[in-house]
This record gives sequence, C-alpha cells and structure tokens, in this order.
Amino acid sequence: MFIKKIDGPRTITLPDGTVMTRADLPPKTTQRWVASRKAAVVRAVAGGLISLNEAKERYGLSDEEFEAWHRAIDLFGEGALKATRVQQFRAPQN
Repeated sequence: MFIKKIDGPRTITLPDGTVMTRADLPPKTTQRWVASRKAAVVRAVAGGLISLNEAKERYGLSDEEFEAWHRAIDLFGEGALKATRVQQFRAPQN
C-alpha cells in the first residue's frame, strides 16, 4: 500500500479526546457549508492538522470568513455556525 507524502501530521487529538484525520475534512469541492463542515475546518486549523493558508486555498475561504467561523465557535459554540442562528448570535452593532 502506498501512503501519500504530506506536510504536517496525519492525525490530531482534539481537546475532547477524539481523533481527527484528513479524511474527516470536507471535500475540496464542498459547495454547501453546513455548521459541522465549518467546525471541522476550524478544528483542523486550530489543532494543526492543516495550516490556515492550506484551508483558505483548499476551500476558497477569505480571511474574514474563516475568522468569523472561528470567532462564532469561540464565543457561542458550533451552533452559532448554523445559518438559521445568524441573527441570534450576531454581535451587537455599536
């Protein structure tokens, strides 16, 4: 069996004890971004499975989009990434 050479780790252990691999990442061709897929990308970058630059290239994300996902998870949890919850978790405008 041939294993493709990649930069970085093949697996990471998340703070909750679960193991995440590159196979757990959404496909490069993802068009529909549900909360679980967004969270998987944020967890992979935070854990060092892929770099931020690799995630942005792979999924066509902007800095602002990724930071918004990351901020939403930090402040409110994965549920804040759901499109139906945007109004509920939006930061108040001053």
